[in-house]
Amino acid sequence: MFQQMFDAMNEILDHLIEAYPTASGEQKAQFDEQLVMLKKMSDSLVEHWIDFEEKFSYFVEQHAATLEGPVTQMIPPSMLAMESSTELGEPPAKPSPAAGQAAPSPSKEPTAPPQTMHSAASQAGEHESVSAKEAYNAELDMEVPYEYAMMISKGQGYYKLFMFSNAADHFQSAVSYLPECNLARLYLAMTHMHLQNWSEAQRHFQLLVSLTDYPKWRALGYNALGCIQAIYMNLEQAEQFFIKAYETCPSFKDPLNNLKCCKETPQQLSLFFGSTELCCL
Repeated sequence: MFQQMFDAMNEILDHLIEAYPTASGEQKAQFDEQLVMLKKMSDSLVEHWIDFEEKFSYFVEQHAATLEGPVTQMIPPSMLAMESSTELGEPPAKPSPAAGQAAPSPSKEPTAPPQTMHSAASQAGEHESVSAKEAYNAELDMEVPYEYAMMISKGQGYYKLFMFSNAADHFQSAVSYLPECNLARLYLAMTHMHLQNWSEAQRHFQLLVSLTDYPKWRALGYNALGCIQAIYMNLEQAEQFFIKAYETCPSFKDPLNNLKCCKETPQQLSLFFGSTELCCL
């Protein structure tokens, strides 16, 4: 059934791609209506897919210990193990806010930044987003109501599909209800980086590095703050953040690459802000 639906949608889209450039005004109006229809169908399918993934993941997490046979062969071992896959070990048992270095507010925002921001979309391979249960184990064993856990999980689904505007809505809602949830804030900050909302990204990363004791998250925050400063061509401040990020988590290599880039090619920066690291939380 789904194969037939996608075949039909692709057939219509292929026709539009071919015919649209040479269509008359009236024809383009009709084609626009078809495009709207295709987009609505696509969005609906994505919503249903994310809802199914959430329900399926929740079931697996509740019954991981008893699942057998073909089911266990199809489910990633990390999901069955219910453990964080970080190489840094478990975060501290209790949060102890540490004073983080805050990035100075830029006087103006650039109209055409010369930098290239590399993210998950530009990296080779596909990464599985962290499940809700795994994430909350990493988030200092924080207890999160089911409805908000699902809110974050849905945001992760959109994030994985590079639908960052939709992801931002869900992460923002989660942060509004649970401002102490650093996981939701980390994803929200990363989403704003993808959307090039530099001021909002900076605000959330500043809060993150001041609130979390988890080394990798602090390093991600410092590195992203460095990228933001580099975008505004505050290279000295950017370098300080990259050094801080590396000192916080030496296994995280992006800060060193960014630091090298700032020193060697300051007029044509190519920055990595750590988006792919989210898959390792």
